[in-house]
This record gives sequence, C-alpha cells and structure tokens, in this order.
Amino acid sequence: MAEPNTSAVVATTVAMGSLSTLLGIDGNALIGAFAGGALIAISSKNLSPVERFAYMCISIIAGYLTAPELLAMTPLQQSGVAAFIAAAAAIALVMRGLALIKMIQLPTWLKGGDRNG
Repeated sequence: MAEPNTSAVVATTVAMGSLSTLLGIDGNALIGAFAGGALIAISSKNLSPVERFAYMCISIIAGYLTAPELLAMTPLQQSGVAAFIAAAAAIALVMRGLALIKMIQLPTWLKGGDRNG
C-alpha cells in the first residue's frame, strides 16, 4: 500500500496537470521558466531576499511568455528548454539594456532644457 504522503503527491500532481490543461497553460514551459527563475534567484548573492524574489518572478513571467518566440526562432524542440533559457537570460538582458539606456546622451530638448531649438 502506498504511503499517504505519496498518494497526496500523486493526487496533487494529477489535479495540477488537469487544471493546467483546462486553463491552457503549457506545463513544460512553466517548469522551465521556474527553473530559470530559480537559477537567477540562487545566483544573485548580492541582492536582498525581496529583490531576489522579484527577479525570480520577473524571470518566470518573461521566460514563460518568451518561450514560444524562442521555439519559433531557434532549432529548439521543447518549450521547457526554451523557457529555461529565456528565464535565465531575461534579467541579464534587461539589466544590460538599462545600463545602455543610462549611457545614452539625450539631446537637451528631451531633458527638458531649451525647448526652442
């Protein structure tokens, strides 16, 4: 006879699988995105726990939403792998983009200076 905990885990897994099917959620992509987001949270040692959690959530969302595009543009076949790569790269790419934006020298009229010319 199976242990009660084992039965509960199996029942929960079946219920989550059924729920994700009904809601149209790609379970492979969600697991891949979670793994990528967890990797970001674990490897971000110099951040506070709240910042690490925020980075993880952003990575999960970005990885899940970007997986179909990555599948379409690369030879990858599994949405979980695509979501993992997208989630792991999301924060690094966004932070690099923000650093580049900060370095751009905006014209004076965009900074709110001389509006006449």
